[in-house]
Amino acid sequence: MIKQEVSEIKKLLTQKNCSITRICGCYVDGEKNKKTRFKQAFLSLPEEEMFKYFEILRKTLSGTIGKNMLNLEFPLSSEEEGGTQEFLLRLKSSRLKDDGLLEEFYDRIIDAYEYVGNYLILVVHDAYDVPGRTSDGIDMEDASDEVYEYLLTCICPVNLSKPGLSYNAEENAFQNRIRDWVVDLPETGFLFPAFNDRSTDLHSTLYYSKNAEELKESFVEQLLGCPLPLSAGGQKETFHTLIEETLGDTCDMEVVKNIHEKLTEMVEEHKEEPQPLVLDKNEVKTLFASSGVSNDKMAEFDRHYDETAGEDTSLLVSNVMNSRSFEVKTPDVVIKVNPERTDLIGTRTIDGRPCLVIELDGNVEVNGITVRADSHHNSPENDA
Repeated sequence: MIKQEVSEIKKLLTQKNCSITRICGCYVDGEKNKKTRFKQAFLSLPEEEMFKYFEILRKTLSGTIGKNMLNLEFPLSSEEEGGTQEFLLRLKSSRLKDDGLLEEFYDRIIDAYEYVGNYLILVVHDAYDVPGRTSDGIDMEDASDEVYEYLLTCICPVNLSKPGLSYNAEENAFQNRIRDWVVDLPETGFLFPAFNDRSTDLHSTLYYSKNAEELKESFVEQLLGCPLPLSAGGQKETFHTLIEETLGDTCDMEVVKNIHEKLTEMVEEHKEEPQPLVLDKNEVKTLFASSGVSNDKMAEFDRHYDETAGEDTSLLVSNVMNSRSFEVKTPDVVIKVNPERTDLIGTRTIDGRPCLVIELDGNVEVNGITVRADSHHNSPENDA
């Protein structure tokens, strides 16, 4: 799914556009016991409760695609009888009205989800009448292409509210506040099936993780049966390692600047495209070669890529590089440079010592104080 498709589904999670048919939940304690369950028609909820659920559900469709939201594909084996995808398909087709399937769904989550504390499992069923769309992107409300039927599942921590004082209006006094159990925003969740190309894709799901670096691999493998890609941080670390290992002792600032500049150009050229910019092995290889990596170093590129990332691994540019920042860091100094002006920095050997050289262009401030870039003070050596 792309950002526009996520936004289209997210717009359904409002009172104005809501078509959710049913909501079900299971409250689980820290010992993995089911404390209570509930199920009801969503539109029969009190308005205040409905808004709280909308907030939770919308959070499960938030963040950045490739970081917090991951497009996962089901392996063919999961679509066979008894497979993870086949079970979810049966649950969706039941519209959450089959108590036996619901109980099995809760059990599967509880068995797979490792969490210290209490949590609430929420799942809703919706049937979205997908409007047709003209070539210039205008929705045609009276021309439906299909009905997109889906489940949205959220797993939310349930924690004790913080201790404190509260005002009791009846007694006109401040008292110790009663602590109760509060449902927090979800830690994880998923949309099934995916809404790809504005249509049902039974072979995919959109997975959400609040923490982009803790994707709960075991949980995903057990419940969904889908392989997880590298996390955003893992992709960044992999890309950096690949540069360092490919260049070896020739890894200097100039080549790294070139790679950054070319990636920035690619981001700019791709900014109007709906799909995130992704680089496969051959595209990374072309990037390195065009950035000044020598032929003898490129000869080992394939081996380094396969060992570091994996031959079939692709990397999201937004995960491996921040096009809005360029940073030079030593143990004692951190310098941030406008990524469009990396030409102002370089390295030079001065008096036998490697130095970072920065061209002072325009006004210079030190601790917020404007100073003259060309100013210098006489020293005893200069007086001599």
